[in-house]
Amino acid sequence: MTVILEAKNIALTYKTRKGFLSSFSHQALKGISFELYKGETIGILGRNGGGKSTMLRILAGIINPTSGHVSCPVGTTRALLSVGLGFMPNTSGRENAIYSAMLQGAPKKKALSVVDKIKDFAELGEFFEQPVDTYSSGMRARLGFATALMTEVDILFIDEILSVGDMHFRQKAESAMLDKLNGDQTCVFVSHNPEQVNKICTRAIWIEDGVIRAQGETKTVADEYRSFMESL
Repeated sequence: MTVILEAKNIALTYKTRKGFLSSFSHQALKGISFELYKGETIGILGRNGGGKSTMLRILAGIINPTSGHVSCPVGTTRALLSVGLGFMPNTSGRENAIYSAMLQGAPKKKALSVVDKIKDFAELGEFFEQPVDTYSSGMRARLGFATALMTEVDILFIDEILSVGDMHFRQKAESAMLDKLNGDQTCVFVSHNPEQVNKICTRAIWIEDGVIRAQGETKTVADEYRSFMESL
């Protein structure tokens, strides 16, 4: 199996100023290490505030860790799919779809060639031509998912996106993602839902309080996480 991404000893500390002479620091991640193989889907389980989304942003190259590093082969394209992330609120869904596709590594010609497919999949109708700041969170999620799905990046990072929107679109998105993952798409999928991770992912990691509590076979990790949550 080919390693397409390696995270080694990833740590991140947030520091904020509380007053003129005092500050507060929080260590969100405390030495996370794992390898992602080409063509696999890793599920990241954990409670809200446990460090999942922070780690995804580091893996996608959006923020830098305090220590440790993420490495990928040269030329690897990555996209983070999160509700509303990176959208320009005063421009239309169409323009955002084109810009997002290009930012994810698609040439302009490719971005323009898939924009109508993005429109059809997102089911935004006339809102596709309206500014994104008129969208609900579910509409933003649909636009973001459709753009990432059609752009075809090497690694797709998905942050809780399948928990947003109406039941019809969630089922449609899950089906489309499963079709894509049954091909050669590499994906890191963040969720607090062990059933969803067990259904979609080939391997799982449970992050609690900034550290890996368990990793390995999906059902085993999902069952451990479920038992932990039920014990709280």
